[in-house]
Amino acid sequence: MTDLTKYITINIRKYFEFENPKDGEDLLSSDLSDFSCPKNPDVEKFLKQQAIEFTKKNQSVTYLIYSAEDAELLGYFTLTSKPITINVKSDTAETISKTIQRKISRVSEYDAQSGTYALSAYLIAQLGKNYTGGANERISGEDILGLAVQKIKEMQYIGGGMVMFLEAENSPQLMRFYKEQNGFKQFDIRETVNRENVAHTYIQLLKII
Repeated sequence: MTDLTKYITINIRKYFEFENPKDGEDLLSSDLSDFSCPKNPDVEKFLKQQAIEFTKKNQSVTYLIYSAEDAELLGYFTLTSKPITINVKSDTAETISKTIQRKISRVSEYDAQSGTYALSAYLIAQLGKNYTGGANERISGEDILGLAVQKIKEMQYIGGGMVMFLEAENSPQLMRFYKEQNGFKQFDIRETVNRENVAHTYIQLLKII
């Protein structure tokens, strides 16, 4: 992980605090118009079409990442909290060590019969790079994840909690990134079907903060 101080993260709520709210939203819309992510259109779609409303409704909060050097928009991440169930006996889960189970037990309810822990956790809902004008070359996925984790640790300091999680498509590259390079553990699989009736499989991964 490189020096994260070369980035500035801004909660998009800041744009709603202008004396004239319309001025703030116009500026935000202008900033978001500079974002493109052809490698993952859903990441771009969320930022441009859903992030503002989700933040206003307190469903999640999106943070924009700018270069501290010249204020170029480099990427973003979205955070929220959600209830999750961790089944340590499931065939879809990796071996969750006794140490991790012991830590999780401090902030969860355990059902011995089903072998599940029920708890609330921090969700990294979105991570995205901006590919406009080569901005993606100025930030790594590792740094975007690092900035998201940094913000979660600030939230943890204020309100507690111990577990963060995310969902990722089941690709070897992503699994290496999250599991081998960043220490996440698989705890379940989620199957879903989009509006075009196309099936998707998402790997659910967790990490103790």
